[in-house]
Amino acid sequence: MEGLIRKIIIGKDPKDAMAYYVGMRAGGGEVSTIVLDGEHLHKHGKKRYLVYISIDDSQVLWKSVDDMPCIVEFDLNF
Repeated sequence: MEGLIRKIIIGKDPKDAMAYYVGMRAGGGEVSTIVLDGEHLHKHGKKRYLVYISIDDSQVLWKSVDDMPCIVEFDLNF
């Protein structure tokens, strides 16, 4: 099941892990999108998440999370 990713928690122990979520202030902007890099998964068989931020009406890649233990929280609309 795929959906929009709302939050990603990176690390073995969620209590001590780093978390990024859509709307979070980051750098000079805020996190706008978190996606699973499907091309990387297909080519290398490993998951990589890409975290984009919006700055001055542009969207730029801010972080890449490669082959790390992650908890992914999807955006659910009830």
